Amino acid sequence: MNIASAPVGSLQTCCCQLPKMGDTWSQLPWPGPPHPAMLLVSLLLAAGVMRSDAGTSCPVLCTCHNQVVDCSSQRLFSVPPDLPMDTRNLSLAHNRIATVPPGYLTCYMELRVLDLRNNSLTELPPGLFLHAKRLAHLDLSYNNLSHVPADMFQEAHGLVHIDLSHNPWLRRVHPQAFQGLVQLRDLDLSYGGLAFLSLEALEGLPGLVTLQIGGNPWVCGCTMEPLLKWLRNRIQRCTADSQLAECRGPPEVEGAPLFSLTEESFKACHLTLTLDDYLFIAFVGFVVSIASVATNFLLGITANCCHRWSKASEEEEI
Repeated sequence: MNIASAPVGSLQTCCCQLPKMGDTWSQLPWPGPPHPAMLLVSLLLAAGVMRSDAGTSCPVLCTCHNQVVDCSSQRLFSVPPDLPMDTRNLSLAHNRIATVPPGYLTCYMELRVLDLRNNSLTELPPGLFLHAKRLAHLDLSYNNLSHVPADMFQEAHGLVHIDLSHNPWLRRVHPQAFQGLVQLRDLDLSYGGLAFLSLEALEGLPGLVTLQIGGNPWVCGCTMEPLLKWLRNRIQRCTADSQLAECRGPPEVEGAPLFSLTEESFKACHLTLTLDDYLFIAFVGFVVSIASVATNFLLGITANCCHRWSKASEEEEI
């Protein structure tokens, strides 16, 4: 029958009936050898379903092996949209990534290592690590981060190592930036733009072993004393880059090693004035003001007398 000329009602729908439970394969008719094209399509579809179900699809320009996804040095301007669901180690280092979308790590519960070094990141979205509860190593070095907010590492309580070094625009670390990171052992804040670091940001890290703070423009004023006192008490348990940490101000301690400052260096910060001191200062100020008025008065009289004497001398000569 010519299909083009057949009425619509005469067309038969082709369907494949599965054998019933009581049927045997010997009772079914032999359908004949499969068409090569249909076999190829079936294989491709089956492969696609298996890849999708297993979650092992690898992003373009990345290599994937043994739960390690390496997308480093690919000149990427954005993060790859889809990763294998069982990714444990993700490297996005040495690219040009400027932003990470919110919720990017939500589906990757197995993530242990995240390498974002040497990119163009200026900030991270709030709650990025909310579901990354197994994340242990985080490298954010060589970026353009300007501050570390309070919610940056929210819920990432498994972090052991954080590298924030070589962020030249890093000016501020929130006092609660590392709150809850009781397992943190290594923290690198070196070679940034930090002039001050709150003691509150570090005293909640009982497991801290290594702290790198060298290469920052520290201002070693009175506000720095609590942090230095805390560091000196922990120096035996916490390895610090004491040789690289130097003061950039005030002028009297410029260039001095940060850990060379002692309690004597901050002695002026503890000077307090009593009531007698204030009364003495007020009295001295009053005496100085009276003396100044008297001196000006005497100078005025002396100048007037000299002027009159000079005028009288000129008249006598005439």
